[in-house]
Amino acid sequence: MAVFQYSALDPSGKSLSGTIEANHMQEAISKLKGMGYFVTSVSPVKFKKVTQTTTKEKKKTKSAGFSFSFGTPKIKRKELMVITRQLATLIGSGLPLLRALRVLKEQRKGSSSIVLGKIADDIESGALFSEALAKHPASFPPIYIAMVRAGEASGALEIVLSRLAEFMEKEAKLRGKIKSAMAYPIVIVIVASGLLTFIMLKIIPVFIKIFEDFEAGELPAPTQLLIKLSKLFVHRFYLIIAGVGAIVVLYRLLNKIKPTKYLIDKIKLKIFLFGPIVSKTIISRFARTLATLITSGVPILRSLQIVRDTVGNEVIARAINEVRNRVREGEGIAGPMLRTGVFPPMVTNMIAVGEETGAMDQMLEKVADAYEAEVDASIAALTSMLEPLLIVFMGGIVGFIVISLYLPLIKIAMELQK
Repeated sequence: MAVFQYSALDPSGKSLSGTIEANHMQEAISKLKGMGYFVTSVSPVKFKKVTQTTTKEKKKTKSAGFSFSFGTPKIKRKELMVITRQLATLIGSGLPLLRALRVLKEQRKGSSSIVLGKIADDIESGALFSEALAKHPASFPPIYIAMVRAGEASGALEIVLSRLAEFMEKEAKLRGKIKSAMAYPIVIVIVASGLLTFIMLKIIPVFIKIFEDFEAGELPAPTQLLIKLSKLFVHRFYLIIAGVGAIVVLYRLLNKIKPTKYLIDKIKLKIFLFGPIVSKTIISRFARTLATLITSGVPILRSLQIVRDTVGNEVIARAINEVRNRVREGEGIAGPMLRTGVFPPMVTNMIAVGEETGAMDQMLEKVADAYEAEVDASIAALTSMLEPLLIVFMGGIVGFIVISLYLPLIKIAMELQK
């Protein structure tokens, strides 16, 4: 059993403190509540632990830690969602946290098994669950750790884990809708790029040879442009690949510099057709994340900080930071949000109502649901618009190539008839 240091109030309101033995923090809190105490804080008493690892255990650990993945072991987001749901179910069934983690570790392989094993070892050594999670930032985002910490303090870890699983499921559902909507345009672009590359490398050189054999003379401007592009593909294809690679690297570098990242994110919100979808997706994520954190008992300033760091857009992040600064000075949330000019009036009005009624988390959930529905509608509209636009665009390119190639042939045919 672990030893926990606690502070509490007895039924008469008198402050007291001491230690209590329990298998885990939730059990310690339950014991104290059973004694009629109002718990204000609980923390484990840590002892230095000297362990001797046998050669057999070392070999087992080494073999268990072997993975084909490079770098720090990491739990993938989709797998973390499943693990969280399973962990909430096991704890809700009465299984102690440490035992539940060991069970999940045995069911998993690779990186997730390694991470779960390390977390279980840390808890067995006296660490809090949230402290053990914080040692693996690549696997557990800040919102996850903050909500677990709040669940530990309130003694409602099972409920918090269920909320986390539900939150991640909704996030995954939204990402899946966006990916599926973008799959068709991406496939069309890839196929079209491959077809155009084939035409440039194989078809146009044949026509160039025909023009040279018939001595077509001065070629039309469109044909000359097409021939130059074809020669670039044939003789300088590596320059095209290098150019595309340079653009990707430059974009990633600029996206790491705050001033340029702010500009890029601002363009994303304004770009034709895609901008409204990006904006609605971010606002939905903001509302859902903030609602989940508030419902789980995370303090409002900490909640806003987490949302700011995870929202994924520098323009929205700066606005949230401004709101957080105003809240720290004693203001509400709705007023500063409205003044930023970033959030739509519907969002600020619903949050204002939530502040007045004391049900801001419920209002934020409604905002998230409403904007997710708008994202669905916008994606459906975008998909229906992209299909004809892509067809027209590709038809224009093919038409340009055909006309450019046949103009000299028509000229040659007319000269031969004379």
